[in-house]
Amino acid sequence: MAYTRGNLAVQPKRKQEENPLYREKTKVVTRRMVLPTQEKLLYMLTLGAFVLVAVALIWRYVHIYDLNMQAQKLDSKIAETQKQIATYQMEKQSLEQQVAVKAEKLGYIQPPEDSTIYVSAKGTAADGNDN
Repeated sequence: MAYTRGNLAVQPKRKQEENPLYREKTKVVTRRMVLPTQEKLLYMLTLGAFVLVAVALIWRYVHIYDLNMQAQKLDSKIAETQKQIATYQMEKQSLEQQVAVKAEKLGYIQPPEDSTIYVSAKGTAADGNDN
């Protein structure tokens, strides 16, 4: 027994006679299987469902990305505004310090600590001491 294609149980083909009475011809016929309409419809609906879920997920991610972008823009605006507030507070402090100096230059005097100043309804100031 000969060893053929990894199997000892297979006998090798014997040589045919030189003049065979008929010649074997094999023809391979391939038939394309057509899917039934219901199965096609099922596949299309499944594909459509997957596409809808994918679109919904992508839309949610885009929405979240947009919200994050808006939050970052607001954070940067807040930081800029805080810087402006800090500069304005510095200006306010420097101007408050200059008020007393400018008032003295214009001839105003600082009232004593124990005196009370009354303002009438007309807007003119009258001190508590009636002289």
